[in-house]
Amino acid sequence: MRYYPVNLVLTGRHAVIIGGGAVAARKCERLLAAGAQVTVIAPDLDPVLAELCREGRIDHISRTYCSGDLDGAFLAFAATGDAAVNRAVADEAQTRGIMADIVDAPEISAFTTPATVCRGDLTITISTSGKSPALAARLRAELAEQFGPEYGTALELLGAIREKLLTEKGNTAYNKELFNALLDHDLPQAIKNRSPSVLDQILADIFGPGFTLAELGIRERETS
Repeated sequence: MRYYPVNLVLTGRHAVIIGGGAVAARKCERLLAAGAQVTVIAPDLDPVLAELCREGRIDHISRTYCSGDLDGAFLAFAATGDAAVNRAVADEAQTRGIMADIVDAPEISAFTTPATVCRGDLTITISTSGKSPALAARLRAELAEQFGPEYGTALELLGAIREKLLTEKGNTAYNKELFNALLDHDLPQAIKNRSPSVLDQILADIFGPGFTLAELGIRERETS
């Protein structure tokens, strides 16, 4: 099956997870990171989910799934160990026009969640279209090693520069030349290996005054 990749805006949207185990916990953490409002329906909770519930970050309904539990959901996830329950969730989601991820049955899911490496606002995803979760996990580990936290800082820096340039100068064609000049310095490695003062000099050479790390709001500890 060939999937269509897409990034969803979930801020403030309601997601329902049926199941309270480790798989449900991983789904939940990613949903919360994207700003979703999450309800977990399960008799028992994984320690991660239990802590999120204690912190008030998720709602928990302590029982097994019942028809109607997806009412008002934008997304649904079925992550129980019971195939019949998971299929019932899929049936309700289809009836209601809700996209559902059925973790043990991608063939009846409206979507699946790929393996992911996140570095700040940088998200790298890997999908094998369900053919080999083991290969997806191996690639994720390799990418996690290749793309360290410096890539998240680099993206934060590029975003801050872009916003400042658009606000103060607005010349997008010229801005592209400046960004290419900065990226020619292998920005992530420059962040990882060089001192903030060296980065400040690179920024000054390309963008002029007013573009130090401090003036752009990039904390020194993120570049060291």
